[in-house]
Amino acid sequence: MAYKASENDLMAYLYGELEGKEKEMLEQYLLENAEARLELQKLKDVRFLMTHVGDKEVIAPPLFLGDNPQRQFYQAPYFKTIMTIAASLLVIMVAAKIFDLEVGYSHNELRIGFGQSRKVTQPLTAEAILTPGQVQEMINSSLHQNNTDMQENWAISQKQLDSSISNNLAISSAKIDHLVRQSSAASQDQIRQFVSRMQAENVALVKNYFQLSATEQKEYIEGLLVDFAKYLQQERNDDLQVVQTQLKSLEQNTDVFKQETEQILTSIISSVGNKNSRGAIN
Repeated sequence: MAYKASENDLMAYLYGELEGKEKEMLEQYLLENAEARLELQKLKDVRFLMTHVGDKEVIAPPLFLGDNPQRQFYQAPYFKTIMTIAASLLVIMVAAKIFDLEVGYSHNELRIGFGQSRKVTQPLTAEAILTPGQVQEMINSSLHQNNTDMQENWAISQKQLDSSISNNLAISSAKIDHLVRQSSAASQDQIRQFVSRMQAENVALVKNYFQLSATEQKEYIEGLLVDFAKYLQQERNDDLQVVQTQLKSLEQNTDVFKQETEQILTSIISSVGNKNSRGAIN
C-alpha cells in the first residue's frame, strides 16, 4: 500500500512532533512528491505570518446600570444573533464566489481550496519504463513503417518518371514526325544534332529528378535517426532517475535496519549486565 501523507502529518512534521520511521517516511514522501512540498511550504508561510501578528489591546465595553428600557423586537438578542449568522453566511458565499472556493471529500480527506483543482501526478515507477522487448518492437515497427514509406515514395517516383518519359517520348515523337515530313529539306547532320540535343535534355531531366529524390530521402532518414536518438536519451535519463531513487530508498532502509540492530544489541547487553550485577550482589 503506497504511503500518502495527510495534512495532520505535515503539521506534526512542521512542529517537530514526528520521530523515527514516521519522520523518515514523510521525508521520503516529500522528496518524491512536489505537491506535498508545496503544501508544506504554504503551512510554513502561514506559521510565519501567525508568529509576526502583534497582539491588540481589547477595551472592555462600558456597563450601564439602571432600569431596563423597553426593547423593540429588532433589538432582541435572538434577532441580532440570527442577523449576525445570516450576514456571516452572505459574506462567506460572496467570498467563495469571488475566490472560486472548492470543497471536496474523498479518500477520508476534506479538501478546501481556491481556484481550479490540480491533479496530483504520480511519481515515475519502474513499471512505466519500457522493457528491451518493447523498445525492440518499436524499432522494428519504425523500420517497417520507414520501408513502407520508402517503397511508396519509390513507386510514386517511378510513376512520375514513367509519365515524364512518356511525355518526353510523345513530344519527341511529334517533333520527329514533323522532321520526317520535312526530311526532304533537312540534312542528316541537322537531324543528328536535334536528336543529340533531345537526348541530352532528357538525361539532364532524369539526373535532376533522381538528385532531388535522393536529397529528400536523406533528410527524412536523418530526421528519423535524430528523433530516435532523442528518444533513447530520454529513456536513459528516466532509467537513471529510477535507479537513483531505488538506491536512495535502499540506503535509507539499511540505515533504519542498522539503528534497530544497535538498539536490540544495546538492550541485550543491558539486560545481561543487570543479571550479572544481581548475581554478584546475591
